[in-house]
Amino acid sequence: MPCFRCFRNFGYFSPAVVNDTPKTLDTANTSGHVTGLYTPGRGEITSLDAGNIDDILNSAGVALVNFYADWCRFSQMLHPIFEESSNIVREEYPDATQVVFARVDCDQHSDIAQRYRISKYPTLKLFRNGMMMKREYRGQRSVTAIADFIRQQKVDPIKVIENLEEISTVDRSRRTIIGYFETKDSDNYRTYEKVANILRDDCVFLASFGEVSKPERFSGDNIIYKPMGENVPDMVYMGSLTNFDLSYAWTQDKCVPLVREITFENGEELTEEGIPFLILFHQRDDTESLEKFQQEVARQLISEKGSINFLHADCDKFRHPLLHIQKTPADCPVIAIDSFRHMYVFPEFSDLAVPGKLRQFVLDLHSGKLHREFHHGPDPTDSTPGQPEENGEVASNPPESSFQKLAPSETRYTILRDRDEL
Repeated sequence: MPCFRCFRNFGYFSPAVVNDTPKTLDTANTSGHVTGLYTPGRGEITSLDAGNIDDILNSAGVALVNFYADWCRFSQMLHPIFEESSNIVREEYPDATQVVFARVDCDQHSDIAQRYRISKYPTLKLFRNGMMMKREYRGQRSVTAIADFIRQQKVDPIKVIENLEEISTVDRSRRTIIGYFETKDSDNYRTYEKVANILRDDCVFLASFGEVSKPERFSGDNIIYKPMGENVPDMVYMGSLTNFDLSYAWTQDKCVPLVREITFENGEELTEEGIPFLILFHQRDDTESLEKFQQEVARQLISEKGSINFLHADCDKFRHPLLHIQKTPADCPVIAIDSFRHMYVFPEFSDLAVPGKLRQFVLDLHSGKLHREFHHGPDPTDSTPGQPEENGEVASNPPESSFQKLAPSETRYTILRDRDEL
């Protein structure tokens, strides 16, 4: 498998091209100055400021916004590519409210940059009806790739069910939301459609209408969730079908798992969230260990959500960080924390069964105990005051972070070291 540095070459960090022709901007210039500065041309790129940003984004079905700085050479390289992509997409979607390409000069509008937590230039963020999507555009910076990305965003994420017998063939290895509606032309369905577009990458969305859906509409339009697993019971949405906030919150809770899988494709995104990882390394077919880990995370650590990312990783694909903590795939399952400075190993996977032990492991990270004990040995909590420790040994330094290597690369972005730079 490729190492973490090789991940940079998986097509995510390809040279900027227009119509698949390499740009001629001098990317080898190391003087800190950009050659061939770009001047905006005929592209229909909307410049956003504090006075128009909310109105423009709220009225756009899909908006791709380039957060840039003129002094950033990567931003300069992207300008003509972004503009030509806009021109191509506009020909396919001439309605100005369907797709909007926009830009924010972060030097001129630092308040907007701070509002959207911009930490690197250029950053391409996707919005739907004014709501910023969690996943930004991190693909190849080419006209073709950006235009294809927008086309994908315009594909209807909802598959229409023509016969209720199709429900029996639903792939139970994926999370699925099914809506039963009397008609497509209804506020109920429009709300469902809006939610589906936002969570399209996290769940499969199905819908049926009229006579097909009638047997499932004995109490009116309704929405159900089919969890992963053959024998897991369905869950019914009990809230208002026209209340977007309630519908979105319920669907997000069902579609976005508490314990997410980390891959080479989403590693940069997860790393950029900036909070430590609690990771289970397991064999791909070892679902039992994953289920135990998920259960204990839900039981012990739900209050820590937001301060640490709960993840699982394929042992074979991520053997490099395992070697970093002196483990191999043969040792899996293994639980570890990556704080983005160091990695710490949970003593034994079997200790998951010890009440509160996983939670204490995470609390010891937050309190600094894990780091302190690696440098100075165990805290003398049980020793008699005034007596020297028996061994007097100082523990070695913990292994450095492996997953920090997945963070945005300086060969692709200008990284803001301190957000006060904005």
